[in-house]
Amino acid sequence: MRVARIVPETPTVSSIYLGTTDGTRLPEAHPGQYLSIRLATGGTAPAVRSYSLSSAPTADTYRISVKHEPQGKVSSYIHTALRPGDLVDIACPRGTFVLQEGTRPIVLISAGIGATPVLAMLHRLAATTDPRPVWWIHTTHDRAHHAFADEAHALLAQLPHAHEHIYYTAETAPHPEDPHISWERPTAPSLAALGIPTDADAYLCGPPAFMDDLRGFLREHGLSPERIHTEQFSALPAINPGVTPTAAIQPHQPPGPTGTGPLVTFARSSITTPWSPAHASLLDLAEACDIPTRWSCRTGVCHTCITHLVAGDITYTTPPLERPEPGTILVCCSEPASEVVLDL
Repeated sequence: MRVARIVPETPTVSSIYLGTTDGTRLPEAHPGQYLSIRLATGGTAPAVRSYSLSSAPTADTYRISVKHEPQGKVSSYIHTALRPGDLVDIACPRGTFVLQEGTRPIVLISAGIGATPVLAMLHRLAATTDPRPVWWIHTTHDRAHHAFADEAHALLAQLPHAHEHIYYTAETAPHPEDPHISWERPTAPSLAALGIPTDADAYLCGPPAFMDDLRGFLREHGLSPERIHTEQFSALPAINPGVTPTAAIQPHQPPGPTGTGPLVTFARSSITTPWSPAHASLLDLAEACDIPTRWSCRTGVCHTCITHLVAGDITYTTPPLERPEPGTILVCCSEPASEVVLDL
């Protein structure tokens, strides 16, 4: 795709508008999904990063919004070297953190650049004048670093039952009196005071500590865990591919009815079990057995879950962005095509 334009949103965040080169209609994206972008940043190999779509796509344009991280090679390149007219490699939208259809109230909660996927959800809700009650809750440093403030406010104005609350965490002189702004961090009592219904679907995106706190606040308020959807923006620490330290829980057979598919053996964990299509992937089966492994994207992009295939064959339910090396597989988006033995 071609960089159509670059728009600064705050001193550290810029939006990149990507257009087609030949007028081809773009694949539709679900609100909340991300794009993977491959850039030649001067290293030995192109770098691949994933950024959430930050608005509803048009027929010929996607928008991503990128925060400049001082130590980030790719974000630094985007902010200092990428120019309108440049060509970039883009993978189709993917990801499972997406807005669900339904009638329950919606709560969109974010911190900092974590606003991008929930902002795309807000665009979709506004475009359809969705009748569901919507709560928009955002935390950031201060007004100067509040990306998409006016845009989100305008979108909320298009919804019949919208509620907005902003938390500014900087210890500076307060903003002029505004009932939807608090100069503090969100707390369980402050969230409860916003009148969030306990039957709402909540979508959270932000740093890990923020996500842990807000998830706990919402559960304390009465929301069911299965209605709290999360997307985490952070890098995982370096690991041995696919393997985590020894789990506190002993690996075991998966719960539920026994599968009738090919046998799957997790060699390190000494577990062999028949495959069942009730599992979305080999990663899902490993998790059901409490077999320690690592993952991040669950859609074949990050390669965090790369695992050695000792024997057998697999098929990919979602094609990976890039195939792993021969003899290895991505367990997050694959299932067995025959009896398989995995180095897990």
